[in-house]
Amino acid sequence: MLTLEWESEGLQTVGIVVIIFASLKLLHLLGLIDFSEDTVEDEMEMATVRHRPEALELLEAQSKFTKKELQILYRGFKNECPSGVVNEETFKEIYSQFFPQGDSTNYAHFLFNAFDTDHNGSVSFEDFVMGLSILLRGTVQEKLNWAFNLYDINKDGYITKEEMLDIMKAIYDMMGKCTYPVLKEDAPRQHVETFFQKMDKNKDGVVTIDEFIESCQKDENIMRSMQLFENVI
Repeated sequence: MLTLEWESEGLQTVGIVVIIFASLKLLHLLGLIDFSEDTVEDEMEMATVRHRPEALELLEAQSKFTKKELQILYRGFKNECPSGVVNEETFKEIYSQFFPQGDSTNYAHFLFNAFDTDHNGSVSFEDFVMGLSILLRGTVQEKLNWAFNLYDINKDGYITKEEMLDIMKAIYDMMGKCTYPVLKEDAPRQHVETFFQKMDKNKDGVVTIDEFIESCQKDENIMRSMQLFENVI
């Protein structure tokens, strides 16, 4: 069982930690956390996938990974995704393996949309790397911007109660059965109300990115969660 202090830790910490945690699950499945010392430079040159990544030098400049780390990431990505791209069904399969006691379908959908920055229905190696670069090594501002984008489902620049409720239900569906004590059915809605009471500064019924970032930066639990996985790779 996974014990979470849902009431004391707060909605925001739960959501942000789950974002990072779920992304690490994806890394683990791709075999990217348990690195070997084998050379992969030849594999980068000889890879025969339909979607070739951008030049390593460009990705290295755009992300916070070294060339060696990018080579390792690409090897794992290529091995698990020979086509060079990941679709939404693959995301769902990945998370269903790691959360077998819950239903991760909706959360995988929302997370996929956050990684699919150009909204073309697939996540390329470049999309994957840039998302991980932010989640694992980005500044607090970058991580919070990424989290806001996840919660802002329709990408209109605001988080509504309906959007936050959809995300929270997805998180609870995925993890709720693995927690102790068992979460109450109305817990997602209660946490959404707590979220808005804290973050909706002008009480207009929506949370802007400025309100979101300001509130998160004042929360010690959230700031601590931002630093949990900075040295994974």
